Amino acid sequence: MFTKPDEKLTSDFTQAEFLEIRKKPLDIFPSSVHPYLELIRLEKPTGTKLMFWPFAWGLTMAAHSVKMPWSTYSFKLMQCFLSAFIIRSSACTINDIFDRKMDVGVERTKNRPLPSGRITVFAASFFVLVQYAIGIAWFYFTVEDLALCVALVQLLPIFAIYPLLKRVTYWPQAWLGFAMNFGFMTSWVSTTNTLNVPVLLTAGSACWCWTMLYDTIYACQDIEDDGKMGIQSTAILFGSYIRPLLIACGCFFVLLFCGAGILNGQGLAFYVLSIGGLLLHLMRQWWTVDLEIPKSCWANFNSNGQLGWIIWLGLVVDYATVLEVHASSS
Repeated sequence: MFTKPDEKLTSDFTQAEFLEIRKKPLDIFPSSVHPYLELIRLEKPTGTKLMFWPFAWGLTMAAHSVKMPWSTYSFKLMQCFLSAFIIRSSACTINDIFDRKMDVGVERTKNRPLPSGRITVFAASFFVLVQYAIGIAWFYFTVEDLALCVALVQLLPIFAIYPLLKRVTYWPQAWLGFAMNFGFMTSWVSTTNTLNVPVLLTAGSACWCWTMLYDTIYACQDIEDDGKMGIQSTAILFGSYIRPLLIACGCFFVLLFCGAGILNGQGLAFYVLSIGGLLLHLMRQWWTVDLEIPKSCWANFNSNGQLGWIIWLGLVVDYATVLEVHASSS
């Protein structure tokens, strides 16, 4: 399918459409700060959602395990969102610093602040250092001990390595799957003060498969330009076998997350709503995505941000049920 990319891979999205997508959410801010807000992808919230959901899932499964009071859970859930936003923002900025020369040759990315010359490398570097300082301070005051170490590893070195891997391996998505989902461990450890290896390994592997799925779809948008610029990805590696890869990743995502639920003693709501809803959503993605059309890839990539709600819904209903039973028996 992808051995001879079709012209529609680059022409399906017009430059005007890209600029319009970028413009709308930024209009409420002064134009002088637009380049900095674009660096953190403020106008594209899907990445923050994808970073947030492992935090939220890990927190909810841990809260189910320790029967955390609802008020504490609600407060920690807000902390999870801010943590995800901080990590994702700095990750996007460091990615753009490393990729600025390659982004010039990719239609979808050539108007980003650095390749377009709207911001200097020095300014972007200073900006990311400020973000790192904010992130370190945030995690220092919100988590402790092992959870703090895990959070700082995700914030600092892991995402700095990711853009470099695009130059040397066809598997940068595999590293991204590792990087995006550390939040599950951070939430779990900060809530339970334990390192439950079976649950963390199984759930982490499930989330890894999910990232492999959605980021391979994302990479299909730029497959022609990436090839010209020497950018490597699983989309280029698997070529006409991308769809089987996506199906395999989705199947393992379902099976492993179900296994994590079994290990954590989840109840009926989790299996019906989370696992059942997940399976239906993935089947819809497999059925609707056209890997040769960037708009279709973009839409299906974005839908994974909504998929998180489905899994979280089952988890939170299950957690609420446990709290009700616990309150009735005490």
